[in-house]
Amino acid sequence: MDENITRHKKEDYCLEFIRKDEHKIVEIWMTKQERDDQILQEKLKPCYKKYKDAGYLVAVYQSGNEDLKEYTTALLQYNRRRAVEKAMEVC
Repeated sequence: MDENITRHKKEDYCLEFIRKDEHKIVEIWMTKQERDDQILQEKLKPCYKKYKDAGYLVAVYQSGNEDLKEYTTALLQYNRRRAVEKAMEVC
């Protein structure tokens, strides 16, 4: 698998860029502080455009403010329920 991982540091920030050439995906992971930094957000726009123009899907993952365990559990329960519903439709 052709996967390139690059980390970018800006002052006290540590964005993580993961480029997956095989799947044409770029993942950008950022902290709450980075998410809320408007200057950083503006600086990232050309990066988003560069990869989008090259045919990559750009996925930006941002830290949130909610309880991760609670919402992840709810999401997994919802996905399981939907899978069962779809399986029942096939029967």
